[in-house]
Amino acid sequence: MAYDEGLAQIMREALAETSGIAEKNMFGGVCFMLNGNMLCGVHKEGGMFRVGKDNEVAALAVEGAGPLTFTKRKMGGMVDVTDEAIAGDESRTRLMALAMDFVGGLPAK
Repeated sequence: MAYDEGLAQIMREALAETSGIAEKNMFGGVCFMLNGNMLCGVHKEGGMFRVGKDNEVAALAVEGAGPLTFTKRKMGGMVDVTDEAIAGDESRTRLMALAMDFVGGLPAK
C-alpha cells in the first residue's frame, strides 16, 4: 500500500457525517471527493487538502501545512500536510473547514 491506511481511516471518520463523499484511488493514494470534486486525500508522504486560492494563506498558517508540489511545481489552491497535521484534531479540522468552504461551492460533477 502506497499510503498510510491509518491516516486514510482518520479522514474517513472526519468525513463520515458528510453527504456526497466518495473515495477514489489516485496518485498512489486515496482522494476523497465531495460531489465529484477533489476535497482532500492521503498519499505516501502525508496528505493534501484542496482549499482554493482564497483560503491558501490561512491553510499555510496551519502547522504542518506547506505548498503542494507533486509535479515539482507549486499547485495553487492546494496544500500538502504532514502525517501529524492529519492526525491532529485541531489542524485537520481547520484544514477540512477551509477545503469544505472552497469545494462545497463548486458545481457537482
